[in-house]
Amino acid sequence: MSRLQVVSGKGGTGKTTVAAALALALATEGKRTLLVEVEGRQGIAQLFETEALPYEERKIAIAPGGGEVYALAIDPELALLDYLQMFYKLGSAGRALRKLGAIDFATTIAPGLRDVLLTGKACEAVRRKDRDGRFAYDYVVMDAPPTGRITRFLNVNDEVAGLAKIGPIHNQAQAVMRVLKSPETAVHLVALLEEMPVQETADGISELRAARLPVGRVIVNMVRPRVLDTADLELLGAVPRSSVARALSSAGLGGARRGGHAERLVDPLLAQAEEYAERHTLEAEQRAVLADLGLPLHELPLLTEGMDLAGLYELAKELREQGVS
Repeated sequence: MSRLQVVSGKGGTGKTTVAAALALALATEGKRTLLVEVEGRQGIAQLFETEALPYEERKIAIAPGGGEVYALAIDPELALLDYLQMFYKLGSAGRALRKLGAIDFATTIAPGLRDVLLTGKACEAVRRKDRDGRFAYDYVVMDAPPTGRITRFLNVNDEVAGLAKIGPIHNQAQAVMRVLKSPETAVHLVALLEEMPVQETADGISELRAARLPVGRVIVNMVRPRVLDTADLELLGAVPRSSVARALSSAGLGGARRGGHAERLVDPLLAQAEEYAERHTLEAEQRAVLADLGLPLHELPLLTEGMDLAGLYELAKELREQGVS
């Protein structure tokens, strides 16, 4: 299992939720996982029902078996201050630059530098070891930008090519790329069983492969429960309305006489069944498209009561049972 797990997906697919559930799943049985946020939305804090994350690694959850999940919200300005101190020993001078707005200016006019800082911080956590030579974290999970920007975000070596041909920035970008393009990394894409998210997932996989970035798995989120099986769907168009009315009456839903309560339920019930059949067909088509991508495919259920901390643990359990952890 790759030690850096990058999670991306089209907006609205629940990629942050999947990243959080994956971090919990990987932390099972005494493992330590770092969950990294790079977009500044504090989505992780909301999911784990905790206060806003600072720019420091903080324990936010205990996984089954005693594992631990830490979280870090990377601030590009503070990451740049770390970088300036590490390579140029600026110290208080770097903090003065921040007060003057120079740090924000630098990360704004050079977006490639910003991505180097964000990915570099995650890769540093992947490589970090304690005094005994053991990795500080067994896994690092990154809640990454959406699919439309993920390849450019991860391909930081190309991004900084116009910024620095030599020197610390260039060397840092190359060190980051050695991690991102190695077996240590896997980029997972989150999708829904809908046409646009599936198409964006397919396009994202093509772009990642063209950039020689390691694609991991496709995780289909918010899968609706199956109500009717194939045999039920085949009967849908063949059952007379009168039979449906009699069945409703037998179930205690009113008389079968014309105009009775049971008969008034027939049309809306059949309309709902037809809507389900259409959605079932669409989902089957999109599932087939995803299967043709040649990647491991996993599905997470739609939690009808909404997402809370208990639901997050439930999704983590689903991932473990499907062999993701």
